[in-house]
Amino acid sequence: MRKFISYSIKTRLSLSAVLVASVLSGCASKIDINNEQASIQRFVENANITAQVALADEVNWWQQLQSTQLNELVNNALANNYDLQTSQLTLKSALARLGEQKAQYLPQGNIAVSAKRSDVPSVYDSQSSANIGFDWQLDLFGRITALVDAAHASAMSQAEQVRLLQINVVSAVVKGFVSYQGNVEKQHIVAMQIQALEQSIDVLQARVDEGVANELDLNRTMAQLKQQQALMPAIEYAKYRDLSALAVLSGKLTQQISIENEQGVLKQPFTVALKNANNAIALRPDISRALYNFSQANSLSVAASKALLPDVSLSAFAGVVSIDSTGLNNTQKQWQLAPQISWSLLSYPALLKQRDAQQLLSEAAYSDYQNVVLSAVNDSELSLQMLVNQQQQKQFAEQRFNFANKAFLQAQAMYEEGQIPYLELLDARQDVLIAQENAVDTTISSLLAKVNAYQAFNGQWSYALSETTK
Repeated sequence: MRKFISYSIKTRLSLSAVLVASVLSGCASKIDINNEQASIQRFVENANITAQVALADEVNWWQQLQSTQLNELVNNALANNYDLQTSQLTLKSALARLGEQKAQYLPQGNIAVSAKRSDVPSVYDSQSSANIGFDWQLDLFGRITALVDAAHASAMSQAEQVRLLQINVVSAVVKGFVSYQGNVEKQHIVAMQIQALEQSIDVLQARVDEGVANELDLNRTMAQLKQQQALMPAIEYAKYRDLSALAVLSGKLTQQISIENEQGVLKQPFTVALKNANNAIALRPDISRALYNFSQANSLSVAASKALLPDVSLSAFAGVVSIDSTGLNNTQKQWQLAPQISWSLLSYPALLKQRDAQQLLSEAAYSDYQNVVLSAVNDSELSLQMLVNQQQQKQFAEQRFNFANKAFLQAQAMYEEGQIPYLELLDARQDVLIAQENAVDTTISSLLAKVNAYQAFNGQWSYALSETTK
């Protein structure tokens, strides 16, 4: 059997030694995302958990199962899943807020037109004016730039959240479909056993009536029949549960989901092969999202530090005024230009606390980022370990079924020759049933382990998926 991972793996590396230490004091308003991702790749390479993974392009990996139904379910879920739609709308909102923040680089202002007439004794009983005014906040110290960087990081974090949801939706659909087909197969096995037991009961009842067999054999067979019949409601519920999960993923009611029996997917060749295993980990959306969250927190920390410095702005207006008409007749031009420097010295204690609080949040975001990287590496390693384990269990289960089936055929021949009692034949049949059910269970578990592996090594195929769903 092909091994996907070495058992002697030791990940003793310190994240602090391989991840670039980012400046948290406010000297740089933007984290170098490319350098951080390169550091993650070096960490993954040193961890060496993917050295023996087969190389292949994992895009659309679920199509290995060659099921048109499954492909349609995946496409429908990606198009109609409500969590995805919510996340995509949130992303659009984040992009709009980024545009709003970038607009702060430009002058802000308004256009005003007014007219008034009054019977209150005054020098002028009518007046009208029209002017345009603006206020321009000059970004001399980089506070606006830091806020723009924070808004950009927030939008990118939300984009990674969309990609993470797409991964979870695709993986959940494949798991639900495989589970449903597995439950159909188990239901078929139990139904055949029930039919065989009912036939045996008819034979035994006739032999008991004739006095050539005792009621012990009949009662034990009846007990096994009821045991198998009791399994059917549980399997029916499991099938309905799978359909319900697929319905929620597709934005539908359970009654609107219909899946044809397609147990052939359980026998389809399905391998885990990755084009670039290191990138598949390093580009995971949970890592990227944690990185952008750290970048956002760091940029907000810089903005809080810049708030301690003076604000420099330029205010101006230009227009016309008529002091004896409401219709802008006989107007006079007027304009004003007013540079301004303001410094919130009296608010310094509060601003210092705000800066300290934001710097602590930045450090917390960096700590969370390190934890996400470490968890992702361990998650990927664990998925491969599970894959190897399930492959081994599947082989043993298949061998068990083959031996149990041979034993049943031998017991059947011996019973027909009168060498063994009927109860031994019944026990042999029961062993075959249990072994067959176990073989189906391990087949399902093996397929789910492969899906988990693709879900863990998702960096490459999720980017390709995002491009096709835009």
